[in-house]
Amino acid sequence: MAIRRLDPILADRIAAGEVVERPAAAVKELVENALDAGASRIDVTIAGGGQKLIRVIDDGAGMDEADLALCVERHATSKIPDGDLTNIATLGFRGEALPSIASVARLEIATRRAEAPHGLRLRVEFGEVSAAAPMALAQGTRVEVRDLFAATPARLKFLKSERAEASAVSDVVKRLAMAHPDVRFSLGGEGLSGFDHQACSPGQEGLLARLTQVLGRDFRENALAVDAARDDFQLWGFAGLPTWHRANALAQFVFVNGRPVRDRQIAGAIRAAYMDYLSSDRHPTLALFIECPPHRVDVNVHPAKAEVRFADPGLVRGLVIGALKQSLAGALHRATTTNATAAAQKFASNLPGFFRPAPAQNWDWRASPSAPSLLDATASLDEGAPPGFAEAAPAADARAHEAAPQERDLAAPLGAARAQIHETYIIAQTRDGLVLVDQHAAHERLVYERLKAERAKNGVARQALLSPLVVDLDPDDAARLTEAADLLLSLGLALEPFGPGAVAVHEAPAALRVAAIESLVRDLACSLAEDGAAAPLEKKLDHVLATMACHHSVRSGRRLAPEEMNALLREMERTPGAGQCNHGRPTYVELKLADIEKLFGRR
Repeated sequence: MAIRRLDPILADRIAAGEVVERPAAAVKELVENALDAGASRIDVTIAGGGQKLIRVIDDGAGMDEADLALCVERHATSKIPDGDLTNIATLGFRGEALPSIASVARLEIATRRAEAPHGLRLRVEFGEVSAAAPMALAQGTRVEVRDLFAATPARLKFLKSERAEASAVSDVVKRLAMAHPDVRFSLGGEGLSGFDHQACSPGQEGLLARLTQVLGRDFRENALAVDAARDDFQLWGFAGLPTWHRANALAQFVFVNGRPVRDRQIAGAIRAAYMDYLSSDRHPTLALFIECPPHRVDVNVHPAKAEVRFADPGLVRGLVIGALKQSLAGALHRATTTNATAAAQKFASNLPGFFRPAPAQNWDWRASPSAPSLLDATASLDEGAPPGFAEAAPAADARAHEAAPQERDLAAPLGAARAQIHETYIIAQTRDGLVLVDQHAAHERLVYERLKAERAKNGVARQALLSPLVVDLDPDDAARLTEAADLLLSLGLALEPFGPGAVAVHEAPAALRVAAIESLVRDLACSLAEDGAAAPLEKKLDHVLATMACHHSVRSGRRLAPEEMNALLREMERTPGAGQCNHGRPTYVELKLADIEKLFGRR
């Protein structure tokens, strides 16, 4: 078959598939053009999921007649003024967005510069360009795209439902709004929940206000500030508390020089930073912004500009991990506020059906037909408790009556220990509420952090056993432990092979005083099997330490003295990550008096 040159319009339609694969991609290109034009307000409207209509209106610089004619031609752009591809200071530069959209849709562009006497309008019907005509218009640009992909039925066939496409459009606009908090964004149309995000003030507080607009009030209450720099790279933003996590990574937003990107290396750095705080199937919520000189990052590695490539990827990875770990460590014991909300809702859902709101303030209980007489009340006090109550054993190890709480403990973030219930949970009193602590989960995190600090300083101290302990294992497990003997020795566990399928333990970590060494050794063998031989050394070390900490921590069912409970609370307040255990579960729930009073109808 002979080779022939493609028709220009057909070539444009083929190229459109690389740049505009769905309505959301067209919206992204148009909004980025508006941002590059210096717009302070951008309004987006869609219909039919963006396939029937996309309208983007901005108050940017606008275009004159010459620019308007060139903007729909391929490889024409104003975003590379000096032709230097290593110095891209705008959001887009390929020069294909508008001509690609125009080749597969009906496109109308209306624009006006501030100094122009009137606006101009240009129409393109599936690649056929009409002459520009004058029209009345305020400063800025309005772009309307109708019947997207009508000229390419194959592309139209593979679009998702209108609701799914509208959701994708909303996600694109929200990401760009997060990256540019100083610009007012609005979105409206069919099949989506519209919004109108007002412009925010510059600086960190303005950024947090915009992120709160997009992600909700819970993000503000559970966000940690991130701010770091290395060489000519700067990183800032906000990261969610480890206890405020999601089932997927869709709530992780990364921006490079104002451009929303999805970068595998940065995603891996985020996982590494949260590795100590979250289980492998949970993901944090965060928004990170990276700024660097344009020549240090390549933004032309993806047709849709969704990926970037850094000149020094190791530097960026280290910057992200270090900044996130520093912010998480600075949070100490802090845990998500949504745990309290969930607990209050759970309590409320179990209230009896006859529960009533609080009575009116002028209600007098003495007027009630059911009010007891003073004589009845006195008699009941003299008679003592009913027999059934006198014989029942209390469900709580209550000590609130023994001594008044210390003032310094009440003023502490986690309050003063008042009771231990079911020999598992500690109830503490604060000035304005109460705290419920899982003693095992909390102590597990404390021991883990203590072991890590000890390892980093001078290795884990160990003590010799009176006699070696022989542990029988599966031959493969025994082999893994033998191969990791040097690693385990640095963690205070000295062992050696003892025939086929067995190991002999000679020394154990001194700080642990592990009573069930055999169980610990078996768990370590399983940990090594799960990680695999190629797992990073640091991950192996932390995994082994976490297993050791779990074995040594205060178990559920152990009765604690008041001094022990208060000591546990104070150490939690000083320890990074104490708001969650090594598996990502919360270690405590705080209920404010206001929440408790709502449960009882007092508010």
